[in-house]
Amino acid sequence: MYPDTLLFIDGAWCASASGRTLPVVNPATGKQIGTLAYAERPDLDRALEAARKGFAVWRKISAFERSKIMRKAANLMRERADMIAPLLTMEQGKTLAEAKGETLAGADVIDWFAEEARRTYGRVIPARAEGVYQLVIKEPVGPVAAFTPWNFPINQVVRKLSAALAAGCSIIVKAPEETPASPAELIRAYADAGVPPGVVNLVYGNPAEISSYLIPHPVIRKISFTGSTVVGKQLAALAGQYMKRVTMELGGHAPVIIFDDADVELAARTMAGFKYRNAGQVCISPTRFLVQEGIYNSFVEKFVAATKTVKVGDGLDSATTMGALANPRRSRAMEVSVEDAQKHGGNVRTGGHRIGDQGNFFEPTVITELPDDAQAMNVEPFGPLALINPFRTFDDAVKEANRLPFGLAAYAWTRSAKTANAIASSVETGMMTINHLGLALPEVPFGGVKDSGYGSEGGSEAIEPYLNPKFVSQAGL
Repeated sequence: MYPDTLLFIDGAWCASASGRTLPVVNPATGKQIGTLAYAERPDLDRALEAARKGFAVWRKISAFERSKIMRKAANLMRERADMIAPLLTMEQGKTLAEAKGETLAGADVIDWFAEEARRTYGRVIPARAEGVYQLVIKEPVGPVAAFTPWNFPINQVVRKLSAALAAGCSIIVKAPEETPASPAELIRAYADAGVPPGVVNLVYGNPAEISSYLIPHPVIRKISFTGSTVVGKQLAALAGQYMKRVTMELGGHAPVIIFDDADVELAARTMAGFKYRNAGQVCISPTRFLVQEGIYNSFVEKFVAATKTVKVGDGLDSATTMGALANPRRSRAMEVSVEDAQKHGGNVRTGGHRIGDQGNFFEPTVITELPDDAQAMNVEPFGPLALINPFRTFDDAVKEANRLPFGLAAYAWTRSAKTANAIASSVETGMMTINHLGLALPEVPFGGVKDSGYGSEGGSEAIEPYLNPKFVSQAGL
């Protein structure tokens, strides 16, 4: 069922010039299930030339027509969701339900940007002199290089790809080598919808070599990256040397602040479900749970109980509610985090161990009373690990929430409108959702502050980095 994945360059699926491939491994079994083509310099040069030519064509197609093609791609994703979802599960490990949800959500993202394509309005500025027209015109910035991670192989590509195409840009996508087939199907939907050759290109290979070649290249005018803060800073610095526009969606370490007046049952049940989505391998995953003293014990009890109901297994099994971690590195990182937490006096309430000797399975884990100097309290766990500590006052919670250099997402629970307003204005974060889960919808901003990056990949803000405003002042003769 799982296909070998090719490159997509200048409107054609192709092997690399060298014929080199890499294996693709199912994280639930540890066995190879396919291969992907490995792009090197000659392949990148072909993709760059294709993107250059594709941009010249695509920018001249009206926004109305671009929108129609994009809507067709969205519909193809919906039609093919039952075929794409198992590929995503086999290569990434998440449950089949989550994989199908990601595929369908990708279609919604395309629809959103298809409408944004038709609304990239400029403006008229009143002139000081009679007979003068002052216009601001929005133009596509040019060919884009996009770099995406393995945790959401479709979701992370579709935002960059759709924003670029909506604006009139061409794009080269460097998709994740560990999860290549599902983003390839997204590219296929766009190609089958009628995007002209060269407008969309897909490559895989050595991430450092590809980024170090594409980012400085004069054809590329815009960079979009999702990944770790460390790598993001390196790529942003490289782009800065060449005056390339950049959008960065980097790591987080999301605080969850639960006040005494919260609905404890609802908060525990909701946040436990969200914590173990995609085995915690989510940039906006709730990680540091800060619970006010009056309800601390009750919340811990209910959260641990909810955690124990999570059924870990192969994502293709319909009974599974949490699949495998994506690779052996994540399993080992979880072990290291738990070992360090125990050395620092953390109380492991449940979980903390690998499951079985096949695949990358790890128990959903809850650790309480962990001091600030423990590794997990400072380094994003990026796995099924929840940390729960008590706090006494509002200021105590804010201090801990803002202690780290990250600021991607935050969560809060309270019945008080006054407290909700106060916490929303006090936490240094790009996104906050209070008393429910309201992040990552296509129509709302998605991005962070501080070391979590800059720019938005959602909402009406997301298309702006792909557009240049041009001022035109014209006087009649």
